[in-house]
Amino acid sequence: MDVHWGPLTTHDAAAWAELAEAVEAADGTGGHHTAEQMAERLANPLLDLAEGTLAARQGGRLVAVGVAPVRPTADPKHLMELWGGAVHPSFRGRGYGRRILDWAITTAPVLHARRHPGKPLHLHLPVDETNHDLARLAGSVGFAPVRRFHSMRRSLDGPVSPPKLPDGVTIAPWTPSLDPLAREVRNAAFRDHWGSSPHTEESWGRLITGTAAFRPEGSFLAVDEGRAVGCLMTHHRGVDTAWIQIIATVREWRGRGVASSLISHALASFQAQGYGTTALTVDADNETGAVAVYTRAGFEVFKTVTTYSMDLTPQTP
Repeated sequence: MDVHWGPLTTHDAAAWAELAEAVEAADGTGGHHTAEQMAERLANPLLDLAEGTLAARQGGRLVAVGVAPVRPTADPKHLMELWGGAVHPSFRGRGYGRRILDWAITTAPVLHARRHPGKPLHLHLPVDETNHDLARLAGSVGFAPVRRFHSMRRSLDGPVSPPKLPDGVTIAPWTPSLDPLAREVRNAAFRDHWGSSPHTEESWGRLITGTAAFRPEGSFLAVDEGRAVGCLMTHHRGVDTAWIQIIATVREWRGRGVASSLISHALASFQAQGYGTTALTVDADNETGAVAVYTRAGFEVFKTVTTYSMDLTPQTP
């Protein structure tokens, strides 16, 4: 049966999830994907379905997908990430991955210019450490490895150490009224993090607190005299995993136990809610010592992803 190429549509959520699960089963990357999650991605207002997606179809199923949403901000440059590049295990070795990368390299500058004209553009491609074929392909078309990210997890069996909060700091559960403070803390804390861009109110609501995966009962803020100095935001992934989506501490409070206290508080909360595992992703080269903080809390690395980057900054005449 012939394979046909074209954009994704809003009706492709189930087929995309099925493809992602087939890729996960073959590569063992530790992911889990549902039609509901893919429907949220397809509804992203920063994703141009007609021009920012490319899919290969055989009959009623997807066998390869590439997705290139723009970011809401470009401060100081636009770091556009290629989602996917996912090729069904039965269809690998046929040039589909190369076709998606070539498409993204051509398409990204066009989409970028509409949203962030005049700004520098870097196209990022995350590559799992086990996917040697994609790593070689990325290098062959001009991508270069620039950063590594660890996924770390911890069993929730056994005791959890109680929080050791700095004097004057309390932990408050997330509420809608505290949500603007959580976003403010995240943006301030990640201002000096590699590859990060600030969340707008729209992107924060859509990707963090407005998604079906968000768990308000597992999300908390560290507060000092009415000012938020840290936050921990949780999503649900898989069967019984509480995924810590964000841990953020403002610069002047780093090294004082805020993050460790938020983690301890959250772990006890996850246990009470019946989760069996918690996990997170961290920049392996983070200069704030985050990897050590998570290791002390009992997290262990189970996967590493390398970000490959290509400078596609439009050249001025």
